[in-house]
Amino acid sequence: MDSAHPRKRAYIGVVVSLLLWAVAIGAFFQRQAIYDWWRLRDYDPPAEIIRLATDTTMNDGARRLFYVYHPRVEPKEDFNKHCRNGEFTIVLGCYVHNRGIYLFEVTDERLQGVKEVTAAHELLHAAYDRLSVKERQQVDQWTEAAFASLDNQRIKDTIAQYRDNDPKSVPHELHSILGTEVADLPVELEQYYARYFTNRAKIVAYSEAYEAAFSSRQAQAKALEAELESLRQQVEALNKELDAESRTLQSQYQALEQDRGSADPESFNARVNSYNAAVRAYNQKVARTSGLIDRYNGLYEEYQAVVLEQQDLYKLIDSRPEALQAQ
Repeated sequence: MDSAHPRKRAYIGVVVSLLLWAVAIGAFFQRQAIYDWWRLRDYDPPAEIIRLATDTTMNDGARRLFYVYHPRVEPKEDFNKHCRNGEFTIVLGCYVHNRGIYLFEVTDERLQGVKEVTAAHELLHAAYDRLSVKERQQVDQWTEAAFASLDNQRIKDTIAQYRDNDPKSVPHELHSILGTEVADLPVELEQYYARYFTNRAKIVAYSEAYEAAFSSRQAQAKALEAELESLRQQVEALNKELDAESRTLQSQYQALEQDRGSADPESFNARVNSYNAAVRAYNQKVARTSGLIDRYNGLYEEYQAVVLEQQDLYKLIDSRPEALQAQ
């Protein structure tokens, strides 16, 4: 009897070791689920975060992933503590792996939709990180093909900046940008993004709405620039004509003064009438030029107002820290 105990204890030890290994292996393969559970166990999302998830039509799985990263909407000072602000592109949000999602606080009504698009954009960064190698390769092929046929110069310019400054980030950024800013995508990509959103078109509508705040003012500024340039050319041409006509009229006036007492009255009066008609035409042209200058000045004030408003909008989404003045 006594000789069996050591073997029994050894058997139990082996079983326990195998069980511990099984638990360890299971925990390894379930580490993402464990991490998510740990992050969500006491998390109570703020009302604004719930609204962003709802307004961007995140489905249950996407909403859960969004909440895993405890999203926060932050003013500039706090935002810059969490997000590296790139020098080549505006930063409105960031996803930090295994830490959080941070969104820049933008409250101006002219830029409604910025936070919604940014929230969806950063959620897609988190989702991309969780794709398997095989899934990521397939999605990258889809996004590159979609980008190649894209007719949107703004997005092309943005991706070109990433290729020049941070080429490794291009697949990540394409995945988020196409999913939130491009209305018409190939069927396979639409089906893919349906993993996360029940109505992706709503997110794109947000993007188009706030982008219009910039594009409409840019178009208005360009139209005003063109009109200002046209007026400038007209005023310059008229001023040249007026300079030449002024010299001619001065010569005619001097000749009339010189001949006033000696010229034949009839021919002299005809010359005076011709001179006065030329002066009237000259003054009409002066008035026309003055009107064009007034029009130019009024348009220039309007142009400055549009440019200043456009600059103001850019300042509202510029999360970079402001420089401090030395004492």
